[in-house]
Amino acid sequence: MPRNVFKTMSPFLNAQRPNSLSVLAAAEPGLCTSQGDAEVKLRMGDSGLAAETPLTVNQMFTSAVERFGNYTALGWKEGEQQKTLNYRDYYQTCRTAAKSFLKLGLQRYHGVGILGFNSAEWFIADIGAILAGGFAVGIYTTNSPEACQYVAENCKANIIVVENHKQLQKILQVEDKLPHLKAIIQYKDALKEKRPNLYTWAEFMELGRDEPDAPLDAIISSQKPNQCCTLIYTSGTTGQPKGVMLSHDNLTWTALSTSHHVRLTDANQAQEVVVSYLPLSHIAAQMVDIWVTMRVGGATYFAQPDALKGSLVNTLKEVRPTAFMGVPRVWEKMQEKMKSVGAKSSTVRRKVAAWAKDVGLQTNLTKMNHYHIAKKLVFKKVRKALGLDRCNKCYTGAAPITKDTLEFFLSLDIPLYELYGMSESTGPHTISLPDAFKLTSCGKEIPGCKTKLHNPDEEGNGEICFWGRHVFMGYLNMPEKTEEALDAEGWLHSGDLGKHDQNGFLFITGRIKELIITAGGENIPPVPIEDAVKEAMPLISNAMLIGDKRKFLSMLLTIKCQVNADTGDPEDELAPEAVEFCKRLGSNATRVSEITGGRDRAIHTAIQEGINRVNEKATSNAQRIQKWIILDRDFSVGGGELGPTMKLKRPVVVKMYKEQIENFYKELATPTTPDNPLPPK
Repeated sequence: MPRNVFKTMSPFLNAQRPNSLSVLAAAEPGLCTSQGDAEVKLRMGDSGLAAETPLTVNQMFTSAVERFGNYTALGWKEGEQQKTLNYRDYYQTCRTAAKSFLKLGLQRYHGVGILGFNSAEWFIADIGAILAGGFAVGIYTTNSPEACQYVAENCKANIIVVENHKQLQKILQVEDKLPHLKAIIQYKDALKEKRPNLYTWAEFMELGRDEPDAPLDAIISSQKPNQCCTLIYTSGTTGQPKGVMLSHDNLTWTALSTSHHVRLTDANQAQEVVVSYLPLSHIAAQMVDIWVTMRVGGATYFAQPDALKGSLVNTLKEVRPTAFMGVPRVWEKMQEKMKSVGAKSSTVRRKVAAWAKDVGLQTNLTKMNHYHIAKKLVFKKVRKALGLDRCNKCYTGAAPITKDTLEFFLSLDIPLYELYGMSESTGPHTISLPDAFKLTSCGKEIPGCKTKLHNPDEEGNGEICFWGRHVFMGYLNMPEKTEEALDAEGWLHSGDLGKHDQNGFLFITGRIKELIITAGGENIPPVPIEDAVKEAMPLISNAMLIGDKRKFLSMLLTIKCQVNADTGDPEDELAPEAVEFCKRLGSNATRVSEITGGRDRAIHTAIQEGINRVNEKATSNAQRIQKWIILDRDFSVGGGELGPTMKLKRPVVVKMYKEQIENFYKELATPTTPDNPLPPK
């Protein structure tokens, strides 16, 4: 059935009526659109938060300035010096940036591309673009010049803001293919060369400094909450990225609902503090770092560009945030680091730590008491060492996290609250809470939002569909894709499979597109099996199940290794905890290359035994892993196997390791090689 939400506004519909044109002008907009300059009907509710008055970004910002004008809004380091900007100055700076954009020729509904690591300039360019009537468009810093060109062209970018010389080069390589581009601004480092229409940040800000207020105010007052102001480009695993159109109301209302749901406090009670380090081209980081924080007058401190290569913990220790959002890989890295430190610490301390953790997990799972000694001894130290001693709200989202990592942090009295959503829902849809928390569930809907499970099977698993004022406007210039995502009633179809338990907690069970359908017709969600293998074998960094349209399942494995601090690329040296693990198995391996190709029998045997243990728990024969291989290098963003939020890009991995995969299925007989024997069943 056609899922069409678009309003046909054909004058012929009203042909019999004399005043057809005025009727046409008053025709109500539909729930979605694929046109950048269109309006949509908001999914208003009758009561509660869903009925709140819609606001533009400017209205939410000016309200924050009225309430929290003198509170710190942004903080960052210049060398060893800490700099801050309060809400009043932050707003004025954004207005100046907006005037500068207008002076450079930013047109209504055209993009301002922003390409660089998180900084005050990033936020100011983003909000300045919105106030000036353009679209704020984050571009992933890992994008190739061609990928940057696609986004800039798609949003008709008039201006691109880049961080440094390296990012500038990408734009200069493709600038002759960008007819709409009028200016480039570089916000960090001195320019290496002068060029026409290339500005430093200081030069850019100077342009608007003495411009009058009236033209900007006229543009601001013409903006409506149901118009587009931000584009988020989804890193499509297949095909070109899609520009997710978010309205003013999407941003301001979602910030309101989220801050209510997670019970953030307004700055005049106790100021919330967050650290900005996740890619701002992604909705999760924008929602937390810019919008939710603004809503409650919180302070956002910027991490260093090498945050994910190791400096994040230093920033956390300096800033001591009250709320912290991490993608699963960030939490896994902390877990690995603590385990390797744990392996080195003195026996007594280790015993106390293990005991405290065991008690902690018991306590948190069954709410026993009498463990205050452990808490005093260990938990405080751990929290302090991570910079999380003031943080009572730790979140994980953007990709699936393993139960092992959740339990590890829960045992340290750091519950990780899972959140679930997508760019198309302006970030969050469900978020776990301290009093509504279940291990492996991503919680309940934020207020004013609804979930529907489409076509559920006998176990209650169906496609998760969303309703609420967080649902996006549509994909820019992609009407067919917009219709695929939104059905005739305006429900957003997520492409995720999930189920509710009897208490209304949502559990994600897989992606429809990720489901492996074997040659025998069995539907197998890969993530639970992959997680089980990683849990059975702590040496494994990434596991990817193969088996779509195949006779049996096989698996690609990678080993935990050191990461190059500068490039973020995986190296041949094993990670410290991997070396430790090998030692316990009687192996002296210190490099991945000493393990691959079955070179290390002890490791090979241990992995096979781990896989046998996973296979013993398989729900059917079809769900058993028959063959596996260790790849020469771990997956990474630079290598292309992981997306910007560390999500596994399965189609890319299948292409990259085509040869290894084909080798699994070469011999037609059911595989039982002495090298990789099938476990007896």
